[in-house]
Amino acid sequence: MVIKNEAHTEVDSFAQLLHAEWTIFRKKRGLKIGMVVAALLIILFGLLPSITSSNGGDPPPVLEGPNGEAVTDKFYFVHQPLTGDGSITVRLTSMTGRIKEPPAPGTIGPGPEPVPGMVPWAKAGVMIKDGVRQGAPYAAVMSTAEHGVRMQHNFTHDIVGQPGGVLENYPRWLRLTREGDTLIGYESSDGKQWIKIGTVQMDLPDTVQIGMFAASPGDLRFNGNGYAVRFSEVSAVFDQVNLQGPWSRDDVGVTMEPDGKTPHHPGGVEESGGRFTVTGVGDIAPQTGDDGSWRIERSLTGVLFGLIVVIIVAVRFATAEYRRDQVRVLVAKAVVTGTVTFVVGLAAAIVTVLLCRPILLSNGIQTLPVTPFTELRVVAGTAALLAAAAVFALALAALFQRRVPAVVVSFSLVVLPLILTFTNVITVDMSQWLLRLTPAAGFAIQQSIPEYMYVIGPYIPKSGYYPLAPWAGFAVLCSYSALALGLAIFKLHGRDEIRQELSVK
Repeated sequence: MVIKNEAHTEVDSFAQLLHAEWTIFRKKRGLKIGMVVAALLIILFGLLPSITSSNGGDPPPVLEGPNGEAVTDKFYFVHQPLTGDGSITVRLTSMTGRIKEPPAPGTIGPGPEPVPGMVPWAKAGVMIKDGVRQGAPYAAVMSTAEHGVRMQHNFTHDIVGQPGGVLENYPRWLRLTREGDTLIGYESSDGKQWIKIGTVQMDLPDTVQIGMFAASPGDLRFNGNGYAVRFSEVSAVFDQVNLQGPWSRDDVGVTMEPDGKTPHHPGGVEESGGRFTVTGVGDIAPQTGDDGSWRIERSLTGVLFGLIVVIIVAVRFATAEYRRDQVRVLVAKAVVTGTVTFVVGLAAAIVTVLLCRPILLSNGIQTLPVTPFTELRVVAGTAALLAAAAVFALALAALFQRRVPAVVVSFSLVVLPLILTFTNVITVDMSQWLLRLTPAAGFAIQQSIPEYMYVIGPYIPKSGYYPLAPWAGFAVLCSYSALALGLAIFKLHGRDEIRQELSVK
């Protein structure tokens, strides 16, 4: 019973200590003003880019896939309806393509004509799709220019098949079968021995479209100041098709020239004696933002400025009114600092995102859609990022017992790597390493669009892609905060022991 009472006393004592530290924080005018300033900086510097950015006119539509992600869905489709179960089998005998080379430096004009060649993810194969509406659910078995056979579905799912492409005297046999809501992909080198690639479950209507397709993503090249996307197309030859006509032909997602009548880079098909030559451009994949589209985290660029103020506030609070039992006081300060910063950061992030969207729409810009969970992770993760960085700064202040060194070290490790990255002061490789090894890795929690191995994109930090996954990067920041707090506790614990010994003497 005595032990229980002592435990209750200890818990009550820590709760009282938390309340006392919260009271100190609340009564310190400078700390309160600092948190307000941090929130205002997050909001104002978040709104500024949306106010100054404009595309003019109505915002272009953003295509959403079955799961709510922003996708691109542009390809040439030769198809017919399939009701109930069924299958399509083809032999893919060749794949060729064209790529538009960039103009020579200093030249004016459209540049040279396309030259023979294929981009690595040029693709052709067989598909089952819920109609020809862009963004509709689908499953496809395909051969690619450099990444072998794949089975992909609903834009964000990819299953790897056999390596190697379509070569002369080495065709690829492809098969896609529907059995209820189950879709099964197969491949073969001779049309006799079949290898299963994968099986997917999809909720499809009774009648779908089944057929052959071709698509070729733009040729993405880095030009020193950014990325440029060049035209590319692919032509695939199919024969030994097990289905008979009639066939429908759709250039899914084709855009028009300014006259509104002429297709821009159209695809096409030539049919002769059961042989189909399908030519397509575009891609069937999630968007990566390589066209400069607005991502939700761009509305939170003010976090970098607010974080500087948060660091200063945390350092000032760490060195305010230390009493006896410094270890427990430090823990209480860390809890109060992290909680207050998270609440303020969450409110600022929500307000910023909500205000930016209508402003962007009025300027002809639409934010790329993401899943609700991703949006929650970006907004709440931003608040958690601020809170973890605040605890890190507070722990350094307790460790150094000096404000200026704590602020300088916190700024150098959390803020400076990101500034160096976005101002092109350091190389891409160096920025990748800094964002792996320093607490600045925590900014990965804001990345809204993942890196897809089967989509070539601008996967560098300046374009919003971090070398670590969102939660892994945040874990790096939390590890630094925990380490700094542990070292500070160890140091203060030694001081408390010395003080107790002196008081006994």
